[in-house]
Amino acid sequence: MLIRYAVIATILASLAGCSAEAPAPAATNDDDATVVQTASPDLACEPDNAGITLPDGFCAVLVADELGRARHLDVTEDGDVYIALRESENGGGGIVALRDTDGDGRADEREQFGDHYGTGIDVHDGYLYFGTNETILRYDMTPGQLKPAGEYAVLIDGLPEQRQHAVKPFDFDDQGNIYVNVGGPANACQEEKRTPESPGQNPCPLREWQAAIWRFDANKTGQTQQSDGYRYASGIRNSVAIAWDPASKGLFVAQHGRDSLDTLWPKLFSSEQSRDNPAEEFLKLEDGADFMWPYCYWDTGLDKKILAPEFGGDGEKVGDCDMAPDPLVAFPAHWGPNDLIFYTGHQFPARYHGGAFIAFHGSWNRAPFPQGGYNVVFVPMKDGAVTGDWETFADGFKGEDPLMSPEDARFRPTGLAQGPDGSLYISDSVTGRIWRVIYRGEPTS
Repeated sequence: MLIRYAVIATILASLAGCSAEAPAPAATNDDDATVVQTASPDLACEPDNAGITLPDGFCAVLVADELGRARHLDVTEDGDVYIALRESENGGGGIVALRDTDGDGRADEREQFGDHYGTGIDVHDGYLYFGTNETILRYDMTPGQLKPAGEYAVLIDGLPEQRQHAVKPFDFDDQGNIYVNVGGPANACQEEKRTPESPGQNPCPLREWQAAIWRFDANKTGQTQQSDGYRYASGIRNSVAIAWDPASKGLFVAQHGRDSLDTLWPKLFSSEQSRDNPAEEFLKLEDGADFMWPYCYWDTGLDKKILAPEFGGDGEKVGDCDMAPDPLVAFPAHWGPNDLIFYTGHQFPARYHGGAFIAFHGSWNRAPFPQGGYNVVFVPMKDGAVTGDWETFADGFKGEDPLMSPEDARFRPTGLAQGPDGSLYISDSVTGRIWRVIYRGEPTS
């Protein structure tokens, strides 16, 4: 393989009239014979990784800071970065575009545009897609320009406007479909919201249009949920983290679990039980799957799905909850998974290839105990199956430890994206900081 690349490089140089010696070929990975990507030597990492901790051999470049409440982000094949904002203090639009013109990894060109704010952004098939709380918008990308020249078109309109779990993140498959999260705007679908011992509505009316992943045509404008949407999977409380895995050709989400078992049902649950339950579930979706929110949740101690107290559960009763698919991974409770990507690059060591990175925005409801999450974890996977234990990849975002209140967190990781060279980008929703994580190899003594 190496000889083949060297021969090709020499021929191309000759055809171009180049007299210089052909560049050295890239190394290959013995596991899959794929050319290994390397980070540019011009990238200068921050001495303290711009405030976060990473595994040995990794470091972080500070791409940008103080952008606003940054949410999801995406990186183009040319290395331009597009970031969705939840809001902006400077009154600009809800999309920030960044460009690095001198190759040092730091953005020195910036555009801010759009008249909406939201969560969910993706550059796909020549378009820039953006998710507001009620719509999915699409901009024509303008070659060579950082900011699209034209106005947006509305791909999907009329998605439910709701105060809780309002965001509409999305992802695409390889068959021309777009999948949109429509969260359930409730904790447990009680008759009286968040009221102690109020029973659940059975059947829960929110499951008709919400608490589900909906599929649409990625190439057709003017769609509505009622006329054009297809409920792909249901019973999912809220999945801000959603991603298509190209290796297994499957759709995956990480779900935000319910809250407040102890305050709503103090006779059944202690504060410790409420701190530890329910799990944040990493799920593989199949067409027609029902994960049975609000009726059921995954108990971390019992390691199974049990009946929620609003529907007759007592902390042990299973009922019909054994009919719901099990999660691939049950993460600690209340961590708040906000983005998910599958690593398809080859800059990081081989064991990362095909695995999943998940950004946890961090908890707010583990009091009186310290808050948890505020990190990026890695799940080793191959062809859609988990192959080992998950591990913390990036940490230190919360600043102080223990962290008792989310308002005191220095950073909260929210969005993830992969660059064209295999770098991992991470966004923060507190100050709007953007990190670019690169691999430099094992550190030398």
